[in-house]
Amino acid sequence: MARTVPSMNRVVYKSMKRLGVDYIDVLLLGMGGYPQGPRSRLVEHADTLKDDGVIRALAISSHHRLLFPRLEQEKQFDIFHVRYNAAHRGAETEVFNSLPKAGGPGIVSFTNTRWGSLLNPANMPPDEFPPTAADCYRFVLSHPCVHVAVCGPNSMKQLKEDLTALERGPMSEEELERMRRIGDYVYKKESPLKAQLKSIRSIRWRMKQ
Repeated sequence: MARTVPSMNRVVYKSMKRLGVDYIDVLLLGMGGYPQGPRSRLVEHADTLKDDGVIRALAISSHHRLLFPRLEQEKQFDIFHVRYNAAHRGAETEVFNSLPKAGGPGIVSFTNTRWGSLLNPANMPPDEFPPTAADCYRFVLSHPCVHVAVCGPNSMKQLKEDLTALERGPMSEEELERMRRIGDYVYKKESPLKAQLKSIRSIRWRMKQ
């Protein structure tokens, strides 16, 4: 995660060498829990890399939704990575409503399954069956502002199942309402931190197998 100009150069040029490519399609600045966003000199250097043809597009990822409207006004980024799922829908009002109807940044949604908690039968409302990962991807992709949903399958079988989201297309209003109902219940039942910790433990367990 590049926080300085030298570290950005190391990441970019080492990645190009390792991949055997002449340029990077997208350089993603991951801000995580930094609400103030990247330093101006970091963005200025990224612009220089774009002008030199080293990178094609500049993206930013952040958990602080209110950062994105300011960045949209500054017109420095081509792509926004935004946390958005059925349980975390704040981006609809705090990010998506601030975007222009045309010519705005590309929107990539992440944590679409809320670290797996939207898939857990133990988290469901009474008499409700859990959605699939493909359902979660269909939910976020049904929003007209979302262009890409980050997908993290653990196997080829899961990848094929996830890709059915593209075949089935946008959700109906009835399906969307079901996802919102489940999302609201999951949000109240399991805190974001608890869901993240469960996901991290699951990843570590799979890596040991």
